[in-house]
Amino acid sequence: MTTHLTITAVPHIPHIQPGDDLAAIILTALAQAEMALQDGDVLALAQKIVSKAEGRLVRLADVTPSARAYEVAEQTAKDPRIVELILQESDEISRLRKGVLIVRHRLGFTSANAGIDRSNVGPLNQDETVLLLPQDPDASAARIRAALLAQCGVAVGVVITDSHGRPFRLGTVGVAIGVAGLPALWDRRGEQDLFGYTLEHTDVGVADEIAAAAGLLMGQASESQPVVLLRGLQFFVPAGKATDLVRPKELDLYR
Repeated sequence: MTTHLTITAVPHIPHIQPGDDLAAIILTALAQAEMALQDGDVLALAQKIVSKAEGRLVRLADVTPSARAYEVAEQTAKDPRIVELILQESDEISRLRKGVLIVRHRLGFTSANAGIDRSNVGPLNQDETVLLLPQDPDASAARIRAALLAQCGVAVGVVITDSHGRPFRLGTVGVAIGVAGLPALWDRRGEQDLFGYTLEHTDVGVADEIAAAAGLLMGQASESQPVVLLRGLQFFVPAGKATDLVRPKELDLYR
């Protein structure tokens, strides 16, 4: 059982460019801060730096909207070029109205605008550019974890985080969209509580809890703290992936 947990933002992370080696950048930043990784640590990485390193930037001037994009853009009052990218990144539209476009992302989760972001992407005087989510965030997390192990010999968990809204609740929170080296979901059904009651419906979204905790330091605006180190966590089930957290369609009562 975890009884003590420290959560520390890693300083000195520079602005990330396409092709950057995130593992090397993180290790350099840790060394500058006189910090070192330990086996069992967890690194939470903001999706933006992973997407930037993987070159998931798109110039809106290069986007040609489809007829469907123009139709949805008219209903939502959104830029048809943005709508085109949202449609390309999603499987279906969940809800839409003026100013709102919620879709089921091709990765399985439901979110606003397919996670496409304009904030903290680049200076305002540059060509207007947006950032897409990583093509395969679980694979991205696994590559970063493997690179860290190869470069410093330490086995850590990696969680790639994004900010999502929630039905029936105001405010965004950090969620895990990529996971490697730790469980994403902890199925506690069959265990007993303090009074001997057998748990029947208890699944714990471990990776989402980590993402939300890291979000307290990452922030949403100009904090510039996209890497957070969590130390002291203990896991009692095998490692998994962020896709473990996606509710199957047949179990989704809100569709």
